Amino acid sequence: SKVSSSTVSALNKKAYDQIEQWRNRPLKGGKYPYVYVDGLYLRRNWGGEYDNVSILVAIAVNQDGYREVLGAAEGMKEDKTSWRDFFRWLKNRGLEGVKLIVGDRCLGMLEAAGEVWPQARSQRCTVHFYRNVLSVVPKSKSKQVALLLKAIHAQENKDACRRKAKEVVAELQKMKLFEATKKVEAGVEETLSYADFPPEHWRRLRTNNGLERLNREIRRRTRVVGCFPDGQSALMLVCARLRHIVNTQWGSEKYMDMKHLEE
Repeated sequence: SKVSSSTVSALNKKAYDQIEQWRNRPLKGGKYPYVYVDGLYLRRNWGGEYDNVSILVAIAVNQDGYREVLGAAEGMKEDKTSWRDFFRWLKNRGLEGVKLIVGDRCLGMLEAAGEVWPQARSQRCTVHFYRNVLSVVPKSKSKQVALLLKAIHAQENKDACRRKAKEVVAELQKMKLFEATKKVEAGVEETLSYADFPPEHWRRLRTNNGLERLNREIRRRTRVVGCFPDGQSALMLVCARLRHIVNTQWGSEKYMDMKHLEE
């Protein structure tokens, strides 16, 4: 049967109201020690021209060890102002007790996080760090270099990681991979913040893989749309997908045992 445009509009408004209510709900999980952030870009038609819209997403592990989607918001781009507004919005809704923020190396995000939560540490995703180093490594040597990089984060403590990083730097210099050497020297310390937290949590703190998987689920759904008419419709679909995933896949499974952090 045919449906009038006014009916479609009324249904959309009803759905948007429900999603917006969920998006702005108070955060009642107590304290959130570990926060994971990322941004994804979707296509939109802006004034007859195609452009990208940035959606900022944050998830966290609460004080009881369960994962929770904190929220998503539209940002003009991944700059300091967008991240600062996003973090303040989360803080006003009840996000507190942040000890570690895990994400890619985005200077705007790091500066904004330092303003909103000055006591929190920042952890650069090791997978993104590996990709950044391997981008300047010949394909014939990429497997060998990848093993060297992973060895840095396989050590028993932070000091051992630093010693191993120096060995890796020396090995890269022997291989005449000078650009890769510079990237390791400049960025490895940013990837070691996880070592200041309980070893039982390291595997889930070293990377942003949990949020990356969530973003892949979002893209799988938004790819069907192709191009959005505006940023609001893109945000609503992303939030609808986030809410669906949380309610159907995450369930009540505990993600971490937080007694180790308390100890």
